[in-house]
Amino acid sequence: MPDTSFQFETDTQTIPVKKQHRICIVSDAWHPQVNGVVRTLDTLRKTLRRPGHRVFMLTPKMFKTIPCPTYSEIRLSMTSPRVIGKILKRWNIDALHIATEGPLGWMARNWCIKNKYAFTTAYHTAFPEYIEARTPIKADYLYPVFRRFHAASSAILVATPTVQRQLENKGFQNIKSWTRGVDTNQFYPRVNKSWDFKSPVELYVGRVAVEKNIEAFLDIPTEGTKVVVGNGPALEELQKKYPDVKFMGALFGSELADAYSSADVFVFPSKTDTFGLVMIEALASGTPVAAYPVQGPVDVLGPDGTGPFPEWHVRIAALDEDLSIAIAKASECDPINCHTFARKYDWNAVAEQFLSALKFQELEPQHEPEMLPTKVPAE
Repeated sequence: MPDTSFQFETDTQTIPVKKQHRICIVSDAWHPQVNGVVRTLDTLRKTLRRPGHRVFMLTPKMFKTIPCPTYSEIRLSMTSPRVIGKILKRWNIDALHIATEGPLGWMARNWCIKNKYAFTTAYHTAFPEYIEARTPIKADYLYPVFRRFHAASSAILVATPTVQRQLENKGFQNIKSWTRGVDTNQFYPRVNKSWDFKSPVELYVGRVAVEKNIEAFLDIPTEGTKVVVGNGPALEELQKKYPDVKFMGALFGSELADAYSSADVFVFPSKTDTFGLVMIEALASGTPVAAYPVQGPVDVLGPDGTGPFPEWHVRIAALDEDLSIAIAKASECDPINCHTFARKYDWNAVAEQFLSALKFQELEPQHEPEMLPTKVPAE
């Protein structure tokens, strides 16, 4: 139960709508995966539905899947562009957005190109850098593949100016801004803490994987307690290597919100994230953020920790090449300022940006007999 002794105004308004659309979002990342892409798309879906848009999710839950090599939690879909096209026609969509560059993304892209159907894409994840962190393959060898994937889209949606500049420098075109939001009805400061760990409590939330650079955080000495929330392929190894760290596994809903609010500092050690949704979830919960001055944190928190908004001048985070210095400085920030700042990341504005980028185009419904997956879901 949320603490009623600490009240914040809630966000209940919906985005204005001139026409109700039928939108399909194709994503290789979906429940039960736990990551920023899934939370972003799930919240976007809910926000778009409030004013009456119909949103269809084409995800691995609809198909037979196989585990991704080196990352079994990610499931790769086994289907074909032809089947995907029949599903899209059955749904009678008028806009298509491809969120990921996985098997479903490529098959949806190829079907759209063959059938001259417009679509948008998004660059959620720095996959070339992630692959470089996990294999001997260099990121520069992979960018031509990702550039080819996105080249046919009417717009590539990116979360930050830094990512836009990086992609433009690599030859990507037709890039549009699409920021992120936070649900301040779920994430807000609690008076009562869920944990009685020794203070200061330093928290990490996210995938427990090598590309997240978690060991840079765990190696820093502390007088308090380090807490890691999340699962991933590196979890078992890190549990053995850092026995004093509290590994809580994945948390959801109110338990996740309580975890953010129970920490003194949120530590974001990643140097490859394109945004870092967890940072604004932590801030909304009243927890200041410590991070490196790299893409993601620089755009979300500002180089000096006062954020990117010209009207806001109060420090809510600390960025430093020495993460221990960033943690010490972040601990001085006021929780109320952190929450107030996070409210600027509004989901209604995020949904408006998304709608304005879409390319609306009627798709002729499918009337012929068809063989479709038995798992074709409702919205």
